[in-house]
Amino acid sequence: MSLKIILLMLALSGVGGIVLGYVLRVLIGLAQRGSLELDIKQKLLVAKEQAAKILTDAEFRSAVVETERLAPVEEREGKITAREERLASREEFLDSRQRDLDEKEVEVRGREQQALHAKNEAENLTAQRSKELAKVANLSEEKAREELFSEIEHAYEESILLRLQKLEAHGRERMEDKARSILTTTIHRLGNAVNAEVMSLSVTLPSDEMKGKIIGKEGRNIKAFERATGVDVLIDDVPDRITLSSFDPLRRAIAKIALEKLILDGRIQPAKIEETVEKTRAEVAEIVKQKGEAAAYEAGVIGLDPKLTALLGRLHFRTSYGQNVLQHSIEMAHLAGMLATELGADQTVARTAALLHDIGKAVDHEVQGTHVEIGRRILEKFGVDKKIIIAMQSHHDEHPYETPEAVIVQVADAISGSRPGARRDTVDRYLERLGDLERLATTFPGVEKVYAIAAGREIRVFVNPGKVNDLAMHKLARDIAKRIQEELKYPGEIKVNIIRENRVVEFAR
Repeated sequence: MSLKIILLMLALSGVGGIVLGYVLRVLIGLAQRGSLELDIKQKLLVAKEQAAKILTDAEFRSAVVETERLAPVEEREGKITAREERLASREEFLDSRQRDLDEKEVEVRGREQQALHAKNEAENLTAQRSKELAKVANLSEEKAREELFSEIEHAYEESILLRLQKLEAHGRERMEDKARSILTTTIHRLGNAVNAEVMSLSVTLPSDEMKGKIIGKEGRNIKAFERATGVDVLIDDVPDRITLSSFDPLRRAIAKIALEKLILDGRIQPAKIEETVEKTRAEVAEIVKQKGEAAAYEAGVIGLDPKLTALLGRLHFRTSYGQNVLQHSIEMAHLAGMLATELGADQTVARTAALLHDIGKAVDHEVQGTHVEIGRRILEKFGVDKKIIIAMQSHHDEHPYETPEAVIVQVADAISGSRPGARRDTVDRYLERLGDLERLATTFPGVEKVYAIAAGREIRVFVNPGKVNDLAMHKLARDIAKRIQEELKYPGEIKVNIIRENRVVEFAR
């Protein structure tokens, strides 16, 4: 019984404990819920305060931004308003000016009409008076004018002549001063040195043994060299040098280059000499081309035909009164260009005509005629501008001066050739006499080539052995000597040396 009570009590106490635990749990939960709601309310309050603060800041910033944004607009509106006011005032001013101009235009038109009317009346009165005067004097208007001028001329003839003479003299003096100034300036700007051509070249010998090789057995090498080149070879004038003498600069150049090659090679014999001289002639032809191109470049002349440039290069081996013709032509081109610039003429035409003015001298020993006429034909053949031909053909007064450039070329030629030391008349006469000797001998049949040597005291005539036999050689020598006596003037005597050589060539194959 007691056990049941105890168990019942334990059951009731367990139930009571459970109920009490539940109640406590509910109470604790309610307490915790109240604290959570309180926290939530506090956080909500803080959030609302922060949101209100953020809204306040945003409204403030929005107001600031709006103010900053509206400020330029208001400023621009103010400027636009001020500009509109200025434009309105300017339009009012322009309207008033336009009204004034319209009024003045009406006034000017009225005055023009009055002036035109007055002019017409004056012309009518003048014409009427001229008719009345002509009717009274029984003269036409032109005859009246002529009589008036005639009376004035007779009355003041002496004064008019004196005035014209003074004006002419004053004008001539001014022109001469101006021309003198231009020429002086041009000459001073050029100022090239003048080198007179010599009639000989020298080649240095490395040793006396080489001198013996050049002379050869019984002089056969030196004779072969003279025969191949047409120059005098002087051995004993200077101990360590050989002098090559000839009036022809081209021959001297070929001989010098060929001799230097032979000395360098060391094998000197007649066949080698002839081969070397022939090769040297081909090389000199290339040198001639290069000289022509260099001269055209230096003179500032472009566009020349290559064949014409090669002909120009030949002038490097020509002289005129001792003056190198190519250097003379280049100098003339510079002078002509300066003069043309000063005078306002065509500089290109003047330069080109001056450079090519002596082109005929490149072939005047091969073609009949003066070098001016030969030059004209050459330039026409290569299609050179007519203005250039007209400018170059008058430098020796053979043709009239048709253009200012023709006068400029003639003046440049005179300046280049007349400076002290530029030319020597005796040298040119000497060269002309030697050239005449060679040309005369070449006119005989059977003559292949002729060389004037020993300063013109001897001419060597090489004949074709198939056309001239041994007996005919004597007659040919006498005939040449007789022609020289009859046609040429010379001091002393001239030796005519006829050379006939038979050569037979065969190849073993």
